[in-house]
Amino acid sequence: MCALLLLTACGGGSGNGFSPIGTPSPGSGSNPAPTVNQGKSGPKALVVEIDGLTHAALRDAMAQNKVPALQSLRVAPAWTGGANGTLSEQRTTDGPGWATLLTGTWAQRHGVRWDTNDQRIDVKLAPSVFALARQNKTAAYKTASVTASALYPLLLSNETGTLDSAIDCAGSDTCVTDRTAQLIETGYDLLVAQYGAPGAAASSGLKSDAYQRAIADTAAGVGQLLARIAQRTTNDPKEDWLVILTTSHGLDTFGGATGLQDNDNKTIFIASNKTLAAQAGVGMTAPADASLLALSAATDIAPTVLRHLGALPAAADYRFNGQALQAATSLRGLSAKTGADKRSIELSWTLAGTTTAPVQVLRDGKLVATLPAGSTAYVDPIVAESDGVYAYLYTVVAGEASVALSAQIAYVKPVPPEPPVTLAPTLVNGLVNYYPLHVLSAVDEKRASTLAPCAADANGGTLVDDGFPAPNKAKALRVDSTVKNASGTAGYRLVQNSDVTTNPAVTAFTIGFWMRTDNTCSQGVSNGGTVIGNKNYTTGGNAGLAIGLFGSCEIRFNVGTGSARADSNGYSLSAGQWAYVAVVIDKAALTMKGYVMDPVRGIQTNSTAITSALVDKLGGLGNGLGLNEDGTGLYYQRETSSPRGAMDFDDFAIWNRSLTNDELTSIFKSGTPLSTLP
Repeated sequence: MCALLLLTACGGGSGNGFSPIGTPSPGSGSNPAPTVNQGKSGPKALVVEIDGLTHAALRDAMAQNKVPALQSLRVAPAWTGGANGTLSEQRTTDGPGWATLLTGTWAQRHGVRWDTNDQRIDVKLAPSVFALARQNKTAAYKTASVTASALYPLLLSNETGTLDSAIDCAGSDTCVTDRTAQLIETGYDLLVAQYGAPGAAASSGLKSDAYQRAIADTAAGVGQLLARIAQRTTNDPKEDWLVILTTSHGLDTFGGATGLQDNDNKTIFIASNKTLAAQAGVGMTAPADASLLALSAATDIAPTVLRHLGALPAAADYRFNGQALQAATSLRGLSAKTGADKRSIELSWTLAGTTTAPVQVLRDGKLVATLPAGSTAYVDPIVAESDGVYAYLYTVVAGEASVALSAQIAYVKPVPPEPPVTLAPTLVNGLVNYYPLHVLSAVDEKRASTLAPCAADANGGTLVDDGFPAPNKAKALRVDSTVKNASGTAGYRLVQNSDVTTNPAVTAFTIGFWMRTDNTCSQGVSNGGTVIGNKNYTTGGNAGLAIGLFGSCEIRFNVGTGSARADSNGYSLSAGQWAYVAVVIDKAALTMKGYVMDPVRGIQTNSTAITSALVDKLGGLGNGLGLNEDGTGLYYQRETSSPRGAMDFDDFAIWNRSLTNDELTSIFKSGTPLSTLP
């Protein structure tokens, strides 16, 4: 893994020139502090990551003077986890958080999405801060990581020759302090140290004595490292140390790491020994709302360290999703979305601080625009050879600040003078139920079903603008499961006069509809929300059919027998944008085919084999098909970890046959309601 690999547990490795753990190291205990530094002078950096230390707990400890060694640090709230419902979103847990710390990128580049031992940083797309520091050949930096958690060294095991020392302390925070202190004294230039005791103690509760004691003990250990650094700078005033203290993710009120996109889990902190011009919020309480994302991010740490070391890449090679915090300009909120023409990408961002320099926009390392100073938006016209999903890396540069962002577009090539895509006229064949959903109460144009709230006293839904351009602009049905009756019932239910799922004369059927989540895809969590379902969706194994919304705005298709199941997963939605969703079930051919047609992620489809036993149970509970609910109407009442919220539906239709790819694609590409067909 490294040029000099020291994956030694606490107590080992003395043959590498380090004192055995438990033996006083130079400058500690009764030994006098050295007056001459080993190693070279110049810039050096220490990054300390403390698992389980929340911003609120650190602020409280500092306010009560329980961590005197840290009182000189400038502490500000920050955030992690990427932006919910976008390509940058990642779980707020250890592995993804540590990968972001080391690479300055979110999961769509570093590739670490879980805390399992099989996860590795994609070092081709996201080289570590150690690798990038080594690119400064003239500096010859010595680099090291010292970790209490065995998970973290594994993440970099695909990157070779970038670490001089990698020390696995096998769960001992004392080892982390001692080994890091020894490396500081030996003259290392870039060190990343990780402590784990507060994270382990958090399970006892954030107010527990065990947690408070772990914070105090860890702070004392960090204090020893700061004292070693202070001694070195006394010996050599030209030795310029940047110290950053942080954590990989927040915790909920019970001390748990749920991995969700709520503010408790997203809130971290960045503390430093230096004044950093672009670091917002020093000394403030963490915001409890979306304004958290206007502050510094975990992705800012790597570029901040590299700028201090004089190793920050130039704009053409800049890949970080954050900025160096030393910059006088603060560049935040860089986002991208597909233009309405499906042939452009709309970029936007915010600027603060010094905004007198022109703004540059680079696509894949090439300058595409130079904008006036203070500009906060750019529309990039895309030209491609054919329809398809295209990915780009944008870098926006404003003065000393740079931020990069990965973006995708489901490109639709203009084909004049040919006419625009129109609905396939065959879509009228086999159409058994059709709801334009432009008025309340909803009426089946085929007069063969009913659609109404799951209970007479449940919320009746609301009409919202569907967002489609003229001449197809109309209304859509918003089903909000937060508005429920006294028993917790919410959602809508569609009941067919003749259920295609159970009718033996129907050998295949298709269900298709436009849907839109809220702007953050807040119902997309690990436990899942129900888009539609005729089953008890407490488990996917229960009998019936369901389409679910899960973490990272993922759509999953599922059928079950009560003891067995079949799933088709991995379809992505763009939060807050209309997508066409369809499931085609061929009872005779024993296949289930899912479709998610998204304006950013393009047309996604896959076929899954099902069994005769699954076909026999497609009718589920026999109560009809729930919208933003399952077949019971009480899914969110039972599954309280699945958040209630609003889903928008438009042009809901059921056919008693298998629709073709071309027919479904014509719906998506035309953006035209079925009501326009003869």
